[in-house]
Amino acid sequence: MGVLDELSRLSSAEDFFVFLEVPFEAAVVRVARLHILRRMGQYLRGSEVEGAFTGLDEGEIRTLCRGHLEQAYQDFVASTPIAERLFKVHRDAVAPKQPAPKPFVPLAVLDGAKGP
Repeated sequence: MGVLDELSRLSSAEDFFVFLEVPFEAAVVRVARLHILRRMGQYLRGSEVEGAFTGLDEGEIRTLCRGHLEQAYQDFVASTPIAERLFKVHRDAVAPKQPAPKPFVPLAVLDGAKGP
């Protein structure tokens, strides 16, 4: 089984850190676990698009994954999940709101209305 297959079977953020042998502070992971894993996924996708996995053996893939997890972790040591805005709910919180459409009543609807 390959490293990427093994990663897909892990169930917690701490499992990723232990599996890839990346040291971490539990307090940071407790606050930003989903954000760290999401950012790692973004880094992995970027590497995949760039062809970084092509021709690598399992040890090199593990090293690349470890580097991406370390980088993602450091992103949230230096910043906060709210500041990074990885998830739609956080982006939507600061997105400009569209004004509600003003009610419109066509004159034809008022045709039967009687005035004072």
